[in-house]
Amino acid sequence: MQKGKPAKKYSQAGRLHSIIRLLETRCGLTLDELAEECDVDRRTIHRDLNAVEQAGYSLSTEWIDGKKVYRFLSKSRNLPAITFTLPQLMSLYLLRSLGAHLAGTPFQAEIDDLFKSIHSVLPDRHAAHLERIARVSLPLLHGARDYTTAAPYVADLQKALLQQYRIRLDYAKKGADRIDVYDVDPYTLVFHKGGMYLLGNAHNRSGMRLFALERIRGVNVTRQRFDIPDSYQPEAHFSKAFGLVNDSPLKTRVRFSAEIAHSIKGRSWMPEQKINTDSEGRVVVEFEAAGQMELVSWILSYGIHAEVLDPPELRKEIRRQVKELRQLYRGKEKDSGRMEKKNK
Repeated sequence: MQKGKPAKKYSQAGRLHSIIRLLETRCGLTLDELAEECDVDRRTIHRDLNAVEQAGYSLSTEWIDGKKVYRFLSKSRNLPAITFTLPQLMSLYLLRSLGAHLAGTPFQAEIDDLFKSIHSVLPDRHAAHLERIARVSLPLLHGARDYTTAAPYVADLQKALLQQYRIRLDYAKKGADRIDVYDVDPYTLVFHKGGMYLLGNAHNRSGMRLFALERIRGVNVTRQRFDIPDSYQPEAHFSKAFGLVNDSPLKTRVRFSAEIAHSIKGRSWMPEQKINTDSEGRVVVEFEAAGQMELVSWILSYGIHAEVLDPPELRKEIRRQVKELRQLYRGKEKDSGRMEKKNK
């Protein structure tokens, strides 16, 4: 407390009102600054901030000049009116269609509510165009993820992500019946090929881990806050990955036939790729990438139109899988032939 400043006798309700007012009117405050304003200790302010969040105000934190600063994610009042042009609405509906794989999660319900709000304030001259705008994009999903089991836990995960709370995560291991427990600082939601994943720091696994949302079986949000390191960049975690797997990178060269060269040249497969066309119109794509099985899946998807040139271990794996596929289909053909003879 500053010298000569009269002592403030706040009840907790009075302090909460004061804290909310201070955080709404200033760009951000530290615990020490809030404690001085309310004339209480840091521990009391910390409890008050928890109470503010429980009352529905979302707080965020960041480090500025070595000090932890608290502020609201957005102001709770006096929000300016938002108007949309038709091209902007078209873009919004395009984004909505791209999020079709969120079906069954709270995210989808919130997006629906958002568009109801937009619809309710649309000028009359735009309302007639709304149905047409809603159809300017069409998502076609194959093998969409089923989030029915995980949906009840996504709201808690959302809270932990926004307010930087550590979670206790119950997670079903791939191909196993057991449930593993992780203490995780949730950093980022990752979207990949229609699936959602949580990237976070798993303390009892000593490092960054990726969790598929459909395999989450429980989320317990603790009251322990965490800070995201200043050096953290989510895209850097996948900078060398061909998909999601971030293991040892392979220097990869794949040659594609002239028949599909046009569909290969116009795409970015990896940031530092090199693409060259030979005299026969074939295209060689060269890059460094991690995730051998994801590379194998990509190459096999082009069938006879793709040939691995390097590295030898990737070429060997493709050869092994092709051999096993040949044996599988030969076996099917033999079984089919035996059945035909039997039925004659």
